Amino acid sequence: MSTPLHLELPTLPGELQGLRQEVRRFVAAERVAGRLPYPVKVGLGFSPEASKRIAAQGWIGMTWPKQYGGHERSALERYVVTEELLAAGVPVGAHWISDRQSGPVLLKFGTEAQKLEWLPKIARGEVSFCIGLSEPDSGSDLASLRTSGTRTEGGWRINGTKLWTTNAHRVHCMIALIRTDKADEKNRQAGLTQVLIPLDAKGVTVRPIKSMVGLEDFNEVVFEDVFVPDAHVVGTPGNGWNQVSAELAYERSGPERWLSSFRLLAELVAALGEKPSDAAAMEIGRLLAQLMAVRQISLSIASMLEAGQTPNLEASIAKDIGTRLEQEIVRTVRNIVQAEDLLADADVPALRSLLASAQRYAPAFTIRGGTGEILRGVIARGLGLR
Repeated sequence: MSTPLHLELPTLPGELQGLRQEVRRFVAAERVAGRLPYPVKVGLGFSPEASKRIAAQGWIGMTWPKQYGGHERSALERYVVTEELLAAGVPVGAHWISDRQSGPVLLKFGTEAQKLEWLPKIARGEVSFCIGLSEPDSGSDLASLRTSGTRTEGGWRINGTKLWTTNAHRVHCMIALIRTDKADEKNRQAGLTQVLIPLDAKGVTVRPIKSMVGLEDFNEVVFEDVFVPDAHVVGTPGNGWNQVSAELAYERSGPERWLSSFRLLAELVAALGEKPSDAAAMEIGRLLAQLMAVRQISLSIASMLEAGQTPNLEASIAKDIGTRLEQEIVRTVRNIVQAEDLLADADVPALRSLLASAQRYAPAFTIRGGTGEILRGVIARGLGLR
């Protein structure tokens, strides 16, 4: 039986405009103080100092209970803050994974002790997390992962390798998906477990991988007889697949799936001025219309999360459409820049730098968080088409 796709199109309540203006004032003050330079590269910048200042505003862990350091605000309030910080190019990478999915995973599946230990630190911007999913030779077939957890006195011995682990060389802890029971060919998703692994633990080796953009954001993380106590098991042993499925809804549905290249588009509009050519105006209008459509989908998913739902299907749609649009933005901006000969103007250094960065980075948009092919398979199954 097919699963009905249900996407309502919410509008943000008027009272959220005050919060939006509050974030804009914060960003403006940070720029004036010299703590927040304008971005010259696409992607999430990494600044623990910036994350702590954002935390001081109450903008990390916004929806979490106050007893765990949160602020008990709505998912739509969090959406507004996230949208403004991303659109302004604020370096949020130090808290991004922790706030977006690691914290919510602990909140939903963690023990009371785990919540009390980790969530307040995340909300204060004191600790950062990374995701331990991808592995060598597994590609997008996550169920084939081979990092193992072997039962030992008081916990587990972890051996294996995680790959393409963003910011593992900079953060404090990983929530890793490991195999704690033999794979069953009839149900390969069984026997998987999520565990907390501090990255300074004995036996953990982090090796940065330089990307074609020239950055070392990605890493290979090797575990050699790493001891993980039972207290660091997240949720129920063997239930890791179901937990990760819920986690990916947080990862795939947010505005970062369509705002990574927004600063590039904004710089193009600024460079064109008030009287762009008809051709450029038409192309920019087309992109903005698509951005608004994707934004409405993303907002609807925020509303579903607010209602306690797990919108895996809808999040996959948002991610697939949003990241392909991001790539289209890069191609369109490049074409307009060439047609209008904008780079001949020495007064557009930000546009020049952002475009160069975006053209190298854009292929990753449709890979990170699940490839387009995998996402379309998820969508097809969700709609009962396969």
